[in-house]
Order: sequence, then C-alpha cells, then structure tokens
Amino acid sequence: MKTRVISAICMIAILLPLLIVGGELFAFLVGVIGCFALRELLQLFKKEKNLPFLTEVLAYLTVLYLIWQNYDSNTLIFSLDYRVLVLLLFIFFVPTVLLSDNKKYSFQDGLSLLGSTLLIGFAFHLFIVIRNYSLNTFIYLILITTMTDTFALLTGMWIGKTKLCPAISPKKTVEGLIGGTFMGSFLAILFYLTVIDAAVPFHYLLIVTVTLSLVGQLGDLVFSQIKRYYNVKDFSNLIPGHGGILDRLDSIIFVVMMYTMFISII
Repeated sequence: MKTRVISAICMIAILLPLLIVGGELFAFLVGVIGCFALRELLQLFKKEKNLPFLTEVLAYLTVLYLIWQNYDSNTLIFSLDYRVLVLLLFIFFVPTVLLSDNKKYSFQDGLSLLGSTLLIGFAFHLFIVIRNYSLNTFIYLILITTMTDTFALLTGMWIGKTKLCPAISPKKTVEGLIGGTFMGSFLAILFYLTVIDAAVPFHYLLIVTVTLSLVGQLGDLVFSQIKRYYNVKDFSNLIPGHGGILDRLDSIIFVVMMYTMFISII
C-alpha cells in the first residue's frame, strides 16, 4: 500500500501541472504515454509470437500521428482520415502475404494490431482535444472515473456480496457497481453544476453522467478480459503498486470515447 500511495503522489505531481498548463507539453506527454500503452498491448501479443520489426515500428509511428493530429485545436470537431485507415490496412495486412507463414504473422495478428493502434490513437487523441476544449470538462470526466472506481471498491469491500463478472474480475460486485455509479455520478454532477454550467438541464446531465460512469466500469471489465485472455495480472509493472498505463487508464479511455456521443447534449 505504501508503494501504491507513493506512486500515486508522484504521478499527480508530474501530471497535474502539465494538465493545467495544457498545450504542447501536455500533448507531448499524452503521446509518450500513448506509446507506452501501445507497448503494453504489443508485449501481450508477443507472448505468443514475435511481430515483424518494421510493422511494430510503423504501429508506434501511426499511433503518434493519430494522437498528435490537430493537437493544437480547441474545438470539439472530430474527423476520420480515410487515408490513415488505408495506410494501416497495408501496414498490418501486407506482411501476411510477404511472410506467408501464419506461425510468424497471421491475418489475426494484423487485426489485433489494427484494433490496438486505432484504440490507443483515437482515445489518447481525445485526451488532448477535450483538454484543449475545456480543462473543467476534462476534470469532470476524470472525476467520473476516479470517484466511480474509488466508491465501487469501497462499497464492494463493505457490503459487496453478489459477484458481477466472476469469470473476468472476481472481486467486482453488483453492490460495488451500484455504489460506484451513484457516488461517482453524484460528485461529478455536483462539480459540473458548480464549476461548468449550472443552467444545463439536469435530466440531460444525469443521463450522460450515469451512462459515462457505467461505460467506465465496462471499460475496466474489457481490459480485465484482455488480461484474463493472456493470463497476466497487470499490463506491465511500469507504475509500482499500480501496474501499467492501461491498468490505470482503462476506464477513462472508454469514458472519453463515449463522451463524444454526448457533446451536443451537455
């Protein structure tokens, strides 16, 4: 526990100033963290087979491109560059023909790389876009995930009896889900009404916040399923006491992506 607390303090000391300052420094940090997140996924894939070196390098470069595109924009305008998708198809699927050996590199490996690159690239790009648009909105999303996770853990410890998804995450309970959703939504809504916009229709804010809280917990389970599939406890040991980047950001990744569906509402 001591190691976990010290790591948390160090992370806050490093990340909070850059989050507040924003701009190029924050964008650079997000790009670096995104590469570490991609590395954690690639390391899991490499437990089963080695990936082509050039394909792996191009995956990192593509992730950085996706994360840093329009990094200085402060408007919530999202677009998809089909040229990038076409390039990714060539990068990840052409090696299946050139190598002609499914034991070295298969179509399934290409799909895994494609999905991982798009997931990390798009999600971490949204970190930058939403932060540029509004620091307070970004804090609102962080509050949803952190408070939901915290109170889900506490509620589960205190009164949790009914297992939620024992095959994926044995410690999660239905009671924890309810407690985390309630308190996470309550505190995030309180922040939104106090700091961002007190005039927003309450029922819209309630629906969006509760949905994001649930989606964050779903994201946690999705990444837990990935770890379960590869039979690992953590994505890495990069952060002492916490595991890897994806162990810490699993919920917020899903929350920022889902938030794009509600931008016109709140």
